[in-house]
Amino acid sequence: MNNILVIGAGNGIGLELVKSLKNTTNVFAVSRSFSEELNNTGVPVIWEDALTTTLNDDFLPEVLHGVVYCPGSISLKPFNRFTLDDFENDFRQNVLGAVRILQQVLPKLKKANGAGVVLFSTVASKLGMPFHASIATSKAAVEGLTKSLAAEWAASKIRVNALALSLTDTQLASGLLNTPEKREAAAKRHPLQEIGNPEKIASLVSFLLSENGDWITGQILGVDGGLGSVKL
Repeated sequence: MNNILVIGAGNGIGLELVKSLKNTTNVFAVSRSFSEELNNTGVPVIWEDALTTTLNDDFLPEVLHGVVYCPGSISLKPFNRFTLDDFENDFRQNVLGAVRILQQVLPKLKKANGAGVVLFSTVASKLGMPFHASIATSKAAVEGLTKSLAAEWAASKIRVNALALSLTDTQLASGLLNTPEKREAAAKRHPLQEIGNPEKIASLVSFLLSENGDWITGQILGVDGGLGSVKL
């Protein structure tokens, strides 16, 4: 079986991905917050932040066939209320955490002779949205990282793609979806009149990691209910 590392596996898309892969794949997970549901999956877990954890051979196998970096943030407020620390914190979590993990596991990915990496961006990096200055900036950097690594690692048969999401029904977005009225208003902002479903997004990640996705690399895939491309 293939070996897949999921960072940010404690809830949301990361947790759904672990649950969907664990019966057919050797899954290894990292979560900075304890999750009873993740713990009950029985997969090996390191309960640490991606920015501080060390992924040594006692935890990971010699070969990795895939890495998914799920940590994210939703920092929304007017630009003049953001501090430099806000920008730096978003950048560290969204970009530097991914950089740190990928640098650690690159030798293991190269040994797979065909591996996949999936990162996450946001529709707000393509479509200008008020109050999104910090998160849009850091996720735009994720998109740049995706394309750069896809080019650099193509010779090693390592594919790198990113999903640019709109609002998805996860714990991270709970404050924006905590009433029926908010959920309805959020859905109506999308051409397909729905918010994102973490299980369906996890299925797309699984596809990108699989042999069926082995001719896809360097792509920023908009998974956003049409928001980034369609105007009604």
